Amino acid sequence: MTFIIIAITLFGLFLIATETVNRMNKAAVAMFTGVCCWLLYVYHGPMFIVSEHPVEFVSYLTSHPITLRSVKEFIATHIFLGYVAQCAEVVLFLLATTSIVEVLNNNGCFDFLTEWLRTRQPKKLLWLLAGLTFLLSANLDNLATVVLLLGIVHPLISNERERRIYSTVIVLAANCGGAITVIGDLTSLRLWTAGLVTPTAYFMWLVVPVCVALITTLLLMMHTLPTRIQLVNTTPPYRGDDTLLTRPQRLLMLLVGIGGLWFIPTFHRITLLPPFLGALCVLALLWIVNELCNRTLLQSDLMVRKRTPLALQYANLQNILYFIGLTLMFAALTETGALRMLLTFIHEHVPCDYVIAPVLGGISAFLGNLPVVLGSISLFHPYEAAGAMGSIAGGSNFWPLLSYTTAMGGTLLSTGTIAGLLLMRMEGVTFSWYLRHITPKVLAGFAAGLLVLSAAICLF
Repeated sequence: MTFIIIAITLFGLFLIATETVNRMNKAAVAMFTGVCCWLLYVYHGPMFIVSEHPVEFVSYLTSHPITLRSVKEFIATHIFLGYVAQCAEVVLFLLATTSIVEVLNNNGCFDFLTEWLRTRQPKKLLWLLAGLTFLLSANLDNLATVVLLLGIVHPLISNERERRIYSTVIVLAANCGGAITVIGDLTSLRLWTAGLVTPTAYFMWLVVPVCVALITTLLLMMHTLPTRIQLVNTTPPYRGDDTLLTRPQRLLMLLVGIGGLWFIPTFHRITLLPPFLGALCVLALLWIVNELCNRTLLQSDLMVRKRTPLALQYANLQNILYFIGLTLMFAALTETGALRMLLTFIHEHVPCDYVIAPVLGGISAFLGNLPVVLGSISLFHPYEAAGAMGSIAGGSNFWPLLSYTTAMGGTLLSTGTIAGLLLMRMEGVTFSWYLRHITPKVLAGFAAGLLVLSAAICLF
């Protein structure tokens, strides 16, 4: 049965990696595969429980009869609920931060970015767009940033080839910016909630290598830029009553939203409560400010006509469901003992984590960075406290190294990240075009940043 669960998981990961070919939504595949794995696990529960949880199960049986129902209750209450709690912590955080971004976007807090980006100088637009995307993705999250910036650039640039280049810059900068903070990407958020990294140390390890990688890639992309950009005359988006908040009001809401997100790690460090509580607190405060700024509209029926960013809702909801499915898959695989056996094999045949991380980075180009990171957490983290890891992932620098390699490795191909898939859907960027024009430049940046990070690890 263990081999059947492994086979189902591998087949599900194969379908996820080939989504652009088989046209199956990876979130749906992940959820269905995760549920199937747990159904098989429950069906053969006694075998797995005796192998992985003998002490807890014997203690449970002292107050319960030995029946099939008792086994199922033990699985539901002592095993499955633990993974549900871990998953819910991340999902609630994502729901809160997504709502914060939607409130800001729906009130025009990002509309002034269009004013800053209206330039016909290709190089200036390249660096300005990359810088804004990098900062926003570090403060919000990379997927929400990609949706917002693609929505701005698409009606701004008329030429299709030029729009394709700058849209790719958005994805590259968003993936890099999201990789340097614990709230910028779903992978780094999971590392933080699992207690594997701290916000400050994580940022200090990755900010310089990621910046080196991004700058190297952008310098190589500058040679493909046109001599002049063809812009389109745009008007502010219609928001129901065709009136916007004043600039001070929008800046106030933006400061509350962005500043609140930055305060979440401090909130967690002071209170030791889960990060999603801090995110909910920020959302509540922004909600109050939103109602104060829109109190005139709230007294009429005009507020209900305000435009809601449906693309942002859909992309983030799919991302959340995808994360839930992957969590279920790797949780079931962990409980079968298969990952423990794999860890033993790695410990015996792989000398150190500096070999593992780049290999996983290469795998993330095909499989995606999120499955690779979640699988690595399921593989290494449960045995870290037990001292069964040896030199593998035993140092504090392994997880930032893994985060860097998987983030940049996932960017090597357009299918390696959810943001890259979104680029293909929204801008029509093909896999072959990305492979020919972008992958070599990203690979050069990847290598440059990895050299800087390796040097820092050797020094410190």
